[in-house]
Parts: sequence; structure tokens; C-alpha cells
Amino acid sequence: MNAPLTTEAHDRPARLAVGVVGAGRVGAALGAALALAGHRPVAASGVSDASRRRAAELLPGVELADPAEVLARADLVLLTVPDDVLPGLVTGLAGTGAVRPGQLLVHTSGRYGTAVLDPALRRGALPLALHPVMTFTGTSVDVQRLAGCSFGVTAPEELRLAAEALVIEMGGEPEWIEERARPLYHAALALGANHLVTLVAQSMELLRTAGVAAPDRMLGPLLGAALDNALRSGDAALTGPVARGDAGTVAAHVAELRAHAPQALAGYLAMARTTADRALDNGLLKPELAQELLGVLGDEER
Repeated sequence: MNAPLTTEAHDRPARLAVGVVGAGRVGAALGAALALAGHRPVAASGVSDASRRRAAELLPGVELADPAEVLARADLVLLTVPDDVLPGLVTGLAGTGAVRPGQLLVHTSGRYGTAVLDPALRRGALPLALHPVMTFTGTSVDVQRLAGCSFGVTAPEELRLAAEALVIEMGGEPEWIEERARPLYHAALALGANHLVTLVAQSMELLRTAGVAAPDRMLGPLLGAALDNALRSGDAALTGPVARGDAGTVAAHVAELRAHAPQALAGYLAMARTTADRALDNGLLKPELAQELLGVLGDEER
């Protein structure tokens, strides 16, 4: 692990003028974190009312401008726009001459490495991919959550130390991701975090249907323990009817979901089959029980 940067003025990297293109939840939070590290946010672009409110709250006094003007004022530019927008934005900025030689151009997409910044690289920019592995609310709490947050870092080898230093200044922990591995890295994060939200929300809906008044309070301790156990032990943390091979219980679940929440049935079946496969591969599910269980799940698919 890299040692934190000292706060002594003579040891700190040169302070940079920071611009944010796309003052959404991520951009505003990272801009604020860089300001706390001593850098100077100078301009931000934001189209929606929500973006403007975030900029006013997290980047007070920073003028809103169009993207080209943001680049004109900044030494370090955060490109915090949706993944599908990023390639066109970079091409457009490079094509209009907005990119300056020696300018640090940082995007926060998990999907892309630095190749997406090649049009700017050809204009002399210094490309960095710094993806914070965190969900963002668009409020000041996001800046606090960056403490200890992992960042997926991809950069040319000669900029690796600079990239890691910026992450550490924002309170994060740099994790090097090879360019070719970025799509798989991002898929893994989406599989875990995004699908977790869907599963929890769906579980709460079903508990309300079952008459539970406070499903969040019921699920909190259970899911917290399950997450902690999974992070510590992986597949060995599996419990429940699928891992035990209780085909009758699973069949009862399927019948209840079909009757009361058919929209949840496909997800339950998909996750149950995946859980059964992993439990079988890891020796948690006995082969003689797996056959009947997979038969129940397979019958539902037909």
C-alpha cells in the first residue's frame, strides 16, 4: 500500500487549477475532495438544475461555464459524464482545439481505460482513468465516503505515480487495472453493487406484501451479516434452502412468487440456479440433493 502524502507544504505536489466537465454526483464530490487537498476548482459545466445545485453546494464560488471554457481555465480536468457520452465528448473537445499540451485529463468511467482519451493524447494531454468504486448521493456525505474508497486506476506507466498521488490526495486507495481488464472489472462491480440494490428493494417489497411493517429493520442485520460473511469467506458463507438442497422449500417459494409476485420469479430462479451451481462446485450442496433441486428449478424454466 502506498503511504499517504504528507501535508507539509514543501512535500506536496504542485497545486492545480481544477475543472469539472459534468458536475453530476461524481464530479462535484471529486472536485470538492481535490479542493480539500489544496487544489483550486476554477470552473465547472453542468446543464441540469440538479447539477447546478450540486456545484453550488460542493464547489461554492466556482463559476459554471461550457466545457471548452472549463478546459481553458484548468490544469486538471475531470470528465465526469456518462460512459456512453465520454467518447464523443473527448473527440469533440480535441477536435475543437480545447485540449492543451500538458493538461491532465481525467475520466471517472469504470468501463474505459485511457484509450478513450487517445484523441486528447494526440493533442498533448496527459490521460488518466480514475474510477471511484463507490455509489454517490450528490451531497457532501460523498466526500467523506471517499476516505478509504478504492479507485480503479489506469494510466500510462510514466503517469502512474501521478495518478496514484491524486487518488491518495482524495482519500482513496489506488488499485491498478490493466487497460484490457477494464470492461471485466466494471462488469464485476455492476454485478455486485447494482444488482444488490435491485435484490434488496425487491426483498423489501415482498416482505411488505407478507405484512412486515418495517422490512428495512428486519433485513438490515441479516444482510449486513451476509455481506460481511461473503466478503470474508466467499462461497463458504452460503446458507439457506438452495445450499442445503431443500427442494421442497424452493418449490414452495416458487409457488408463492408465482401467485403473489410473478415479476420476481425470473430473478429468483436465475439466482437460485447460480447459487446451486456454486454450492455444488464448492462441495456445499450434496450431489444427490442437487439433482432434485435443479429439477425443480429446471421445471419452472420450461
